Amino acid sequence: MKRATLLTLASLLLAGCSLAPRTTLPAPPVPQSWPVGDAYLLQSEEALPVLSYKSVFTDARLQNLVDQALANNRDLRVAYANVAAARAQARVSRAGQFPAIGVSGGASYSDSGGGGNGAGDFSLRGGVTAFELDLFGRLANAAESDRNSALATEAASRTVRLALVADLANAWAAYGADGDLLKIAEDTAANARENVRLTRARLDGGVAPRTDLRQAEQILATAEDSIAQQKTALAQDENLIRLLVGADIDRTLLPASLADVTPGIASLPAGVNSQILLRRPDVVEAEYRLRAANADIGIARARLFPTISLTGLLGFASDALSSLFDNGSFNWSAGGDASATIFDFGARRAGVDATKAQRDAALASYEGAIQTAFREVADALAVQGTISERVRAAAANSEAAADTAMLTDARYKGGVDSFLASLDAQRSLYTARRGEIGTQLLLVQTRIALFRALGGDSGAGSTAP
Repeated sequence: MKRATLLTLASLLLAGCSLAPRTTLPAPPVPQSWPVGDAYLLQSEEALPVLSYKSVFTDARLQNLVDQALANNRDLRVAYANVAAARAQARVSRAGQFPAIGVSGGASYSDSGGGGNGAGDFSLRGGVTAFELDLFGRLANAAESDRNSALATEAASRTVRLALVADLANAWAAYGADGDLLKIAEDTAANARENVRLTRARLDGGVAPRTDLRQAEQILATAEDSIAQQKTALAQDENLIRLLVGADIDRTLLPASLADVTPGIASLPAGVNSQILLRRPDVVEAEYRLRAANADIGIARARLFPTISLTGLLGFASDALSSLFDNGSFNWSAGGDASATIFDFGARRAGVDATKAQRDAALASYEGAIQTAFREVADALAVQGTISERVRAAAANSEAAADTAMLTDARYKGGVDSFLASLDAQRSLYTARRGEIGTQLLLVQTRIALFRALGGDSGAGSTAP
């Protein structure tokens, strides 16, 4: 009976207790659904399925580049290395909850007279070298804090991964758009060269003034400058893609135009409950930071109480190696010590207050992360709700500008309109075509931004340490 009581008491002492407050997550400080109205195009209220980047970026060429980036990108490798380090630290903290067991052995020989009648001494000992009774949960909370910090670091790596996929998709789309802008600049330059040729002929024939020729040459020079700029932009887009991929790329994986990009980037539904934001990597990271801050309070509180450590050794000692393991050579010892700070000018109590303040900051960061995520998704939905009208209007503007340019040029050649009117029409057409490409690119970028804002990449998860 006495032995059972002692075992029960020992179990209770070893189990200890935790002085950390319970982590209570607040209700998300955002509405339960996305905003509605003309800008948002409310759709059916159905749960958004778990998404992988392959379900959003359906073009096989882009998927190929993303796969290469996930394998080679250096920023992602740094993030994964940080996760590995955080997991290792969590294992170190967890190991501190268990006894450290060591073994030592020794042998010595002494002969004071030098006559060969010396004596030997042999020993072999093993046991608990250091073990702290975690009566107040300091070690348990330290392990919990490091575990949650590791989980937060893992979530941060998923943020890096998600950003990498989105940035690569944006760079890929920009390459297609810049290819279109180069084609527009080349078409404009070709038309300007023809205008210069015709205007010079009219000047030589005494029909057109010299100002018409100089104005036509200005349009040509502007178009040629745009060609050079767009060639630079294409090269820079390719350099960015290569950097994100982390290796050289096959140029056949690059899109020929924006029309080659748009079908390969799918649109996402708007009717999704805002609770999905709790799966965003940055929100998950903030949650684990909050949990780690709660555990830190338990550590600080435990430091207010005494520390109790135990040691124990058992082993064999003999003056002859042959009799080292005889019954009489066995010996054991056990001991313990306790320490407590009596007066520290309030340092430990201030440590508790500091961890509470850090917990409050972590709570505010958690709520702020949710609110920021909600705003980013709502902004993307606002653009998605109106972008189709903008694309239609931009296309209509380009069509009207092209027709105006054709008619104005015919009227100029017929002597009805001035050459300046024809040049203005050409400038308007150039601006309209560039604006149409910009609007089409915005449509694609909005789809990418929504994927990134929702944080729904199912391939980003991994196991907890």
